[in-house]
Amino acid sequence: MEVKKPLPPFTHETATLKVQMAEDAWNSRNPEKVSLAYSVDTEWRNRDKFIKGREGVVQFLSDKWSKELDYKLKKELWAFTDNKIAVRFEYEYHDTNGQWYRAYGNENWEFDEYGFMKKRYASINDLPIDEKDRRVR
Repeated sequence: MEVKKPLPPFTHETATLKVQMAEDAWNSRNPEKVSLAYSVDTEWRNRDKFIKGREGVVQFLSDKWSKELDYKLKKELWAFTDNKIAVRFEYEYHDTNGQWYRAYGNENWEFDEYGFMKKRYASINDLPIDEKDRRVR
């Protein structure tokens, strides 16, 4: 069976590493690469969208990054237990009209025994910003 280290149960060090790995993957803006961190039957709630499986993740992220241009994300470990991690994050992007946004939110993650994220619940709010006010680069 394939594994995605680090594996649960998490320590502060391994939870922090998992968060950094997620940040790096998402900042690649490569939906296929990002999807490999999730179980094949992963379940997400992202705002008002419900996504199932890696194929759903690829489609969702492809759509997302076709609209959220020059996307840049910063994640921070908030809390963790045996196989769960909570993060807070912010990311910035602009739309096709050049309007910049900062999105704030929280995610709750649950991992299987092989280190793949099987559940992801994200609550996100967007705020229009001026380009000069960007802080995630």
